[in-house]
Amino acid sequence: MKIDNIALAICILVLFSCAPSKVKIYPQETKSDRTAPAGPSSGKTPPEEVVTLKPFSGKTYSETIAEWKSYKDLVKWMEDDFSFDKERYKKYEGTLPIPKTSEETFRLKSGIYVDAAFFLKETLYRINPSYNPRIVVLVTRPYGFNHYVCSFKTGNKLFIMDYGTPYTEIIGIHGPYSSLEEYKKFYEKYHPIKKKIEAITYLQ
Repeated sequence: MKIDNIALAICILVLFSCAPSKVKIYPQETKSDRTAPAGPSSGKTPPEEVVTLKPFSGKTYSETIAEWKSYKDLVKWMEDDFSFDKERYKKYEGTLPIPKTSEETFRLKSGIYVDAAFFLKETLYRINPSYNPRIVVLVTRPYGFNHYVCSFKTGNKLFIMDYGTPYTEIIGIHGPYSSLEEYKKFYEKYHPIKKKIEAITYLQ
């Protein structure tokens, strides 16, 4: 009888040793779980991270000048919207920096002598190639300071456009002239700082 009890006890021990162990398995961690901030998520970007870009409401350079019919439209824009860049002028005074592109000058609505001259030349040509716009350079003395303007022709008459100067006495559209020499006399007469024009010629 004692032996039977011992055998029963051994069988019970073997039975428990063969029972499967219960191990709690946690869900696998995902990449999003590791990077997600603590706390409840609504699935939306936090307000401070939302960037609202306002569409550019204005027209581009090409779109704008495509609507211009004559040089008078360009004159109006120069007088109403363009401004002389005093800081750029001081930085490059007495030198010839690389002119801004017409698109940049239009976008910034500012510039200096070379910026204005090249902007006027390209814009006039786009409006009407028969204007035959050209860059004019005035070689002045003393100081060796040269000035740049834009010429064009209409009705067989020569006109000069100058919006790249700080001197209001010579800003604007001038003419009609029969030659560059006539404009040279105007420049020498009305420029507030009297300088001798050593030469006046077409740059290109």
